[in-house]
Amino acid sequence: MRTALVLVLLASAVGAVWLWVGRAHRPDSAAWRAVAADLDARFSDVPTTTTAALADRLGTREAPVLFDARSPEEVAVSHLPGARRIDPDASAAELATALADVDHQREVVVYCSVGVRSAGVARRLREAGFTRVENLEGSIFRWANEGRPLVRDGRPVAEVHPYDAVWGRLLAPARRADVPEP
Repeated sequence: MRTALVLVLLASAVGAVWLWVGRAHRPDSAAWRAVAADLDARFSDVPTTTTAALADRLGTREAPVLFDARSPEEVAVSHLPGARRIDPDASAAELATALADVDHQREVVVYCSVGVRSAGVARRLREAGFTRVENLEGSIFRWANEGRPLVRDGRPVAEVHPYDAVWGRLLAPARRADVPEP
């Protein structure tokens, strides 16, 4: 356990340096590896799916329900087609009430910017009785970096809200929306 913690801390430190080097958006970067290590350490009980696997399933009759666990300001910039916003801070009970219209047996995929908020939501959805919940690996940042479809007001867009100046470095520069810092 102690070794795992040291590795996560070391990966986080290396990742933080890479965030400022300018190559953090690359899928093989130390920054993305640090994010993955952190998520794995904190949310090992939450199943995940890749962006490629999700893209393959979206065009099918059994497409999963998509939940976007970001702020209204982030969702207003762009989101995955068909996604429904969900409050990332909602409790399991609040989620169950808000999603009473969704079959608890239906496949659900949750995403946020990089996967931290959505992993927490995915865990709480499972606690609320949803049985087929997955967190999207790399979330909307990876999805956008791969050039996959995004929409705003039903129209295609290419940019994503960067969350903040640090986390936004995980987005390719062409994918980073120009939004004022809070």
